Amino acid sequence: MIKTYPYLLDTLPYAYDALEPVMDKETVMIHHDKHHQTYVDNLNKALAENEQLQVKTLEELLSSELPAVKNNAGGVWNHDFYWEEMTTPGEGHIGESLMRELEKSFESVEEFMKIFEATALGRFGSGWGWLVQNKEGGLEVLSTANQDNPLVDGFKPLLAIDVWEHAYYLKYKNKRADYVKAFWEIVNWDKVEERLK
Repeated sequence: MIKTYPYLLDTLPYAYDALEPVMDKETVMIHHDKHHQTYVDNLNKALAENEQLQVKTLEELLSSELPAVKNNAGGVWNHDFYWEEMTTPGEGHIGESLMRELEKSFESVEEFMKIFEATALGRFGSGWGWLVQNKEGGLEVLSTANQDNPLVDGFKPLLAIDVWEHAYYLKYKNKRADYVKAFWEIVNWDKVEERLK
């Protein structure tokens, strides 16, 4: 669904406690209802006085030259993407076609996971780790700072992990690595494969 101004916060596709014990209820509530909502509110505020930008899609706003628009549009888009790719722990399984693509680009699923984890952990400060499809159809892993988005550079996002501290600090404290490792338990691989198609 194409989103346009004024933006609204999407309802979570599951209950606040659906991702436990990997992601606790309190973290999900604060992350979604406070942090994500703030990006929505700030984007609408930034667009209120920029009528020429109000007709643009959320994707188009990701490359805005106005920092308040670009950063908050990224915050909305990235979080919408993030919430819909997770599911109850243990329910996600990698399908054959996605597995073949991962093996083609990374030699094995295990190697992909190792690279993805290292990339997410290697992001200094706040940002995101991504599995993306490049223009040639191959898969790559990369990271972006803050609320930047790979779409701006011509990549198609397939999977994202939020490595801002608010995404994990209540449960994992300073142990980002534990959060990143546990993330695999809640990935909805069907959604990732759907995005690939």
